[in-house]
Amino acid sequence: MSKHIAGIVPIVAASFTNSGSLDEDSFQSLIRHLINTGASALTLFGLATEFYKLSDNDRLRMQALLLDETSRSETVAGIISITDHSWEVACLRAQIAEAQGADGLMILPPYFLSPSEDAILEHLKRVVGSVKIPVIVQYAPVQTGVRISPEVFLKLRDTLPNAEFVKVEIQPPGRYVSKLVERSEGKLKSLVGYAGVQMPDVLARGAVGIQPGCSFTEIYIELWQLWGTDKNAFQILHNKLLPYINYWMQGVELIIKVEKVILKQRGIIASDYCRSPSYALDELEQEQIQKFIMEFSVWLK
Repeated sequence: MSKHIAGIVPIVAASFTNSGSLDEDSFQSLIRHLINTGASALTLFGLATEFYKLSDNDRLRMQALLLDETSRSETVAGIISITDHSWEVACLRAQIAEAQGADGLMILPPYFLSPSEDAILEHLKRVVGSVKIPVIVQYAPVQTGVRISPEVFLKLRDTLPNAEFVKVEIQPPGRYVSKLVERSEGKLKSLVGYAGVQMPDVLARGAVGIQPGCSFTEIYIELWQLWGTDKNAFQILHNKLLPYINYWMQGVELIIKVEKVILKQRGIIASDYCRSPSYALDELEQEQIQKFIMEFSVWLK
């Protein structure tokens, strides 16, 4: 029986030593921590994994470590993100991940040199069709510079039933989520990233989960549970979190650095090193992180 992908699906950070090499011990510690948070799945090689800074050897080792851990879990799925621009390479990488035990894939459509929607759809059909496991397609126009109409994802889902999800990161995402849900009659499910800034709106519109970073997954788990049991308590907690994530989501490298500082201070990873190019926090930003850790200490033990 396949694992259920919904709820909170964090993107796993890449852990490095202070000299910038892969820290396997910290990475394994992080995976084991996340498996015990209540997350339904872990995603590797998203933007928050700094996938664009990894060597081929880094990728191979990190993928093996993550899938080894998730394969032992009865509930937590292991999802591998495929970011290659060529479908010939992407298909091969997707098939290897499936053979190694991935429970799902996330595909970042090609964006270099602004391919046409027809070219994007062809790429997605090839890659999704090369595997049998569930697939999330990541739609991140702010980061990639490429906009894709909902019809592309609807055509993909009509052709290939394992194209189950779209990670919607257009700003704002709510109306796009509504279009996907309504036009597919619920067959095409939406996940939303962007640190959960728009969590109340997208969940109200039918999104089935959130894909945030991984340094304070416990807070997102609490929010997810409150959404189903106590909307007022949900709103209070989300309003408390919002000023922090609003600030940190002003830049990809900013949120990556913040996540690693929090993970290090929690004792989950040994170093908050980010490979170049990276964001240097100033004194006020560092103080903001300390305030956050104190304010949410009940979840960040």
